[in-house]
Amino acid sequence: MTDTVKPTVRPPHANAALVLHDGDVYWGVGAGAPGAAVGEVCFNTSITGYQEILTDPSYAGQIITFTFPHVGNVGTNAEDIETITPAARGCILGAAITEPSNWRAAKHLDEWLRSFGLCALTGVDTRRLTRRIRDGGAPNGALIYAADGDVDLEAAFRMARDWPGLEGMDLAKDVTCHQTSTWDETTWALGRGYGRETRPRHHVVAVDYGAKRNILRCLAAAGCRVTVVTGTSTAADVLALNPDGVFLSNGPGDPAATGEYAVPMIRELMKKEDLPIFGICLGHQMLGLALGGRTRKMHLGHRGANHPVKDLATGKVEITSQNHGFMVEADSLPTGVVETHVSLFDGSNEGLKLEGRPVFSVQYHPEASPGPQDSHHLFTRFIDLIDARVSDRKR
Repeated sequence: MTDTVKPTVRPPHANAALVLHDGDVYWGVGAGAPGAAVGEVCFNTSITGYQEILTDPSYAGQIITFTFPHVGNVGTNAEDIETITPAARGCILGAAITEPSNWRAAKHLDEWLRSFGLCALTGVDTRRLTRRIRDGGAPNGALIYAADGDVDLEAAFRMARDWPGLEGMDLAKDVTCHQTSTWDETTWALGRGYGRETRPRHHVVAVDYGAKRNILRCLAAAGCRVTVVTGTSTAADVLALNPDGVFLSNGPGDPAATGEYAVPMIRELMKKEDLPIFGICLGHQMLGLALGGRTRKMHLGHRGANHPVKDLATGKVEITSQNHGFMVEADSLPTGVVETHVSLFDGSNEGLKLEGRPVFSVQYHPEASPGPQDSHHLFTRFIDLIDARVSDRKR
């Protein structure tokens, strides 16, 4: 491990840089808010949805490299968000932010970044950086943008070197809600915007470990009255709300760390044998832990909107949207827990279910917005399990 930055030639007009924990330097031009940010540097291959990506709470603690060159072309607006305050630390772009050209654009992306105090680095060879991440794994890095051009590479290097990394880090507590609330907003439609669920058939409690809004919208659109509770809620807190089903949300950080308080809660919920439980992303990983499996950090993770996943029961392949850096180890799952989906990129686990029980989860994001809609049927599967429970209780 180096103890200083590697030799580098500063290009003309450069006023910002990314410095990795091994001393590598990527020069560029700053955008957004001047300042510094440190985190894990990852990449996302999606060609749409940069605003949704930047506001996805699962990106807490990370600096996002966008591989698509035209970021900013649809501008930003107040609707295409997954949380009010972005959790990502910053972003890296291959070119200057594109001027918006879309009828829904309300703000330039640069102005939007500044409004949240997010710094960005543009003009970087993102192909080179992506290959670095692909081959060496997601590194720690510090992004520094000095409007006056006074870029302190050594200070950025120390930030990157000293940052502890995501492994062992519980970030769900930083992005969860602070109090119980209700949710009735449904999915977006052209000419209408978001709708409202006014006649829900079921009550779902969503445990918020960093929930994306569109997951909650999909639940509401499926006919659910949604009560959102904090990630630190106990099983008693959840059951006191008398739910027809429980949803375990996505979120950031190491599932084993969040699992210190979440896994005991999930295990207690599963003592109610007829209670439907559905998990996505971090919720999937913690369900895997609660069922006796293990999780581990991946080499570089899955982040993009074109990931093929095979449903092992049907043989069908779904194109999915994904964002995760940890995974459930399939060979650690005990008897009675079935692996239901696998990644066709690397064979990693993408889903599981508990035999004979209404409990299942997936690693990917069936609510993707924008993104492939191949997996929206999973919300219907969850509702069908709730319908069956309600029907059984009426007999």
